Amino acid sequence: MVSKNTICLWYDGTALNAAKFYAETFPDSAVGVVHRAPGDYPSGKEGDVLTVEFTVMGIPCLGLNGGPAFKHNEAFSFQVATDDQAETDRLWSAIVGNGGQESACGWCKDKWGLSWQITPRALIAAIADPDRAAAKRAFEAMMEMRKIDIAAIESARRG
Repeated sequence: MVSKNTICLWYDGTALNAAKFYAETFPDSAVGVVHRAPGDYPSGKEGDVLTVEFTVMGIPCLGLNGGPAFKHNEAFSFQVATDDQAETDRLWSAIVGNGGQESACGWCKDKWGLSWQITPRALIAAIADPDRAAAKRAFEAMMEMRKIDIAAIESARRG
């Protein structure tokens, strides 16, 4: 590990599968070193994948196969800033279509329970609009969405 600060994500034996999915789905992502257990441990056997070093969009992560004791929840999420509707649609579909699930306001979960915010830059600009009425309209439109629809956000912003 090169980075001094790394996000450690807990998995139940599926860290390598998750890391491979992230590397295939997100730009600037890769699977690094796979560490195998030197002996038996509570949720695995000697030789099983214990940890996986990987990056997600340049962020260093460590997948730990720690067993079923802990689950991901919405208190932690990756927020992905997308540049257009095509990128928004592609990432949303990759996550939801691979056993994940939709949530509200651009949030979804992957099949491992990790939360993702697929957030178009246009949405951020709209809700930060100095015209507070325009920002409010865009925000209210977002509150009704699952996957963000940039055209609908921009239409709401214009009034």
